[in-house]
Amino acid sequence: MSLMTRRQVLLGGVAIAAVAALGGAPAFAQVTDRPVKAAFVYVGPVGDFGYSFAHDQGRKYLAEKLGSKVETTFVENVAEGPDAERVVRKLAQDGNDIIFATSFGFMNPTLKVAKQFPNVKFEHATGYQTAPNMGIYNARFYEGRAVLGTIAGHMSKSGKAGYVASFPIPEVVMGINAFTLAARKVNPNFETQVVWVNSWYDPAKEAQATSALLDQGADVITQHTDSPGPLQEAEKRGAIAFGQAWDMQSFAPNAHMTAIVDNWGPYYVQRVEAVMNGTWKQDDVWLGMKEGEVTMSPFNEKMPADVKAAAQRIVDETKAGTYHVFTGPIMDQAGAEKIASGTVIPDADLLKMDWYVQGVRN
Repeated sequence: MSLMTRRQVLLGGVAIAAVAALGGAPAFAQVTDRPVKAAFVYVGPVGDFGYSFAHDQGRKYLAEKLGSKVETTFVENVAEGPDAERVVRKLAQDGNDIIFATSFGFMNPTLKVAKQFPNVKFEHATGYQTAPNMGIYNARFYEGRAVLGTIAGHMSKSGKAGYVASFPIPEVVMGINAFTLAARKVNPNFETQVVWVNSWYDPAKEAQATSALLDQGADVITQHTDSPGPLQEAEKRGAIAFGQAWDMQSFAPNAHMTAIVDNWGPYYVQRVEAVMNGTWKQDDVWLGMKEGEVTMSPFNEKMPADVKAAAQRIVDETKAGTYHVFTGPIMDQAGAEKIASGTVIPDADLLKMDWYVQGVRN
């Protein structure tokens, strides 16, 4: 699997020089006489059928592929902050060889524990801080958001989508912008109304936000939260919607057009095998459709053929590297040119994105 390094993009020559001065990130001893113990920490329940569910599917894939060579455990419903630090420390004390902390808010607690347990390997999903024994990994979710936006632009009659969002961190802002840019390629007047629920998983709050968005004229619902609540509300109200992190069609067979699927399993296998053979090193990777870490669930058979073709074209061209949703000209919310024509926003700028494109209402 090709690993695309973000650390060099983010920190440039300073980071490279620092690593060189320290002799590079250390490799760790090979585990030969027993199974590798791998632990996973989830911000939501494994039954959210969204983000935490997808990570747990990756854990199960790891267990299936490596069999008796690995022992896996997980802790679900871990709050970001002090509780996360307690859980991660306990997993390190319990003798786990590698710990995957899978939510943005776990970053600082995991980094603190990593410094206290230098012989344990840690991996943090979606963050930006590293240590010699703590790597970071992420998926290019925004690539899938562009597919969703393309579908929304074609299928919305009102030209307005509702976006149920968790927290205004770059990962979420990036997705809102990708969705809106793709929709406005189809309908230049398309608008995305955002409601912040300040939670990753709260089915009732997510459903309430969806209802409010539909009341305001949206006929398309998308989300960066983890429950099927928005889909179920959209199903009741006759809107179309998209799943989050996994195929959620069973919850809304008529509303659910497709979903971004987070395919973490192969990455987990690769990293645990590195622990086994003593080649694990701190890394910083950002994988997407090209590598198979971001995929789309099957398109709803009710989707018009021309819309399916347009959505599939975005998938195919993204994989081929000929399409990038963040290609200028891009206007900001005020209508001023933010990105010049033909310029692709660099990864370093995407990873700290804190502004919104034209058409976003938040």
